[in-house]
Amino acid sequence: MKKMIHKLLYKLFTPIVNKLSKLENQIYHLSELKNNVEENRILFAKSLINDIRELKIYPSKLSDIEFKVFSQWGEDGIIQFLISKVPIQNKIFVEFGVENYLESNTRFLLMNNNWSGLILDGDENNIQSIRGKKFYWRYDLKSEAVFITKDNINSVIKASGIAGDIGLLSIDIDGNDYWVWDSIDVISPRIIICEYNSIFGFEEAVTIPYDKDFNTTEAHFSNLYFGASLKALCILAEKKGYVFVGCSSAGANAFFVRRDVASGVKPVSCKDGYAESKFRESRDVHGRLTFTSGVNRIKVIENMPVVDIISGEEKLIKDLLL
Repeated sequence: MKKMIHKLLYKLFTPIVNKLSKLENQIYHLSELKNNVEENRILFAKSLINDIRELKIYPSKLSDIEFKVFSQWGEDGIIQFLISKVPIQNKIFVEFGVENYLESNTRFLLMNNNWSGLILDGDENNIQSIRGKKFYWRYDLKSEAVFITKDNINSVIKASGIAGDIGLLSIDIDGNDYWVWDSIDVISPRIIICEYNSIFGFEEAVTIPYDKDFNTTEAHFSNLYFGASLKALCILAEKKGYVFVGCSSAGANAFFVRRDVASGVKPVSCKDGYAESKFRESRDVHGRLTFTSGVNRIKVIENMPVVDIISGEEKLIKDLLL
């Protein structure tokens, strides 16, 4: 009887085991294929980096030297250009708001330039996924799951062993970016990348009011209400000892260089460096895409409050920006 049961179980489960084994092999081959694709992208980017380093004329705008390997848009190229112009003693980065790190501003620095760094995200699942990737043990990368506020950011960075003069800081938390950057004093990055809200324009210096629990979708269903205007970030940068050098062409990230090491770059005005986003990511109250574009985006959130950082007053968007 036992032999019959064993034979039956073997007959039933062998096909399943074989299918699982085949699936495992397919997953392995897909993973290897992905690794090969990434390696080829890095290899191709090296030729672009050489072209950037050999530029004899400073580009009229940063978008002229954009390219993408792991960044969301063309930030990888801009970063490579800036580190060729700005002397970097400590090749260390800090980036927060990285999600799963598949698209980020520092992964190319990690894998191509062999920098060390700290990445932060508020989702524990994202961090666990990152720690399971091959690049995580191949490079000097630290990661922590933490919801960033202006009150904890310095202690979080310091706890990782990072302090003082570092190469680069990237801020993208879809909310309190201005307030968190304003609070950071444990590090002094030579290059700073900070997300700005393009639909706030470049004429007014505004940011969302600080809320330690800020969530973009909960704050307003449209997902359009977050962050700060470019002018607000430029004023903050000036206060903290940085010059503004431009934006990515997608209208998402602004770039700043510490003034004492900025002799190799050209500062630009907020107006000249501004880039308007063309994103059509707005949602209705049911979470469905509405594809709202242009000036109509600001009208969707016209009754939301913003802080004028020059006067310190809180006003409605429609009273300041419309």
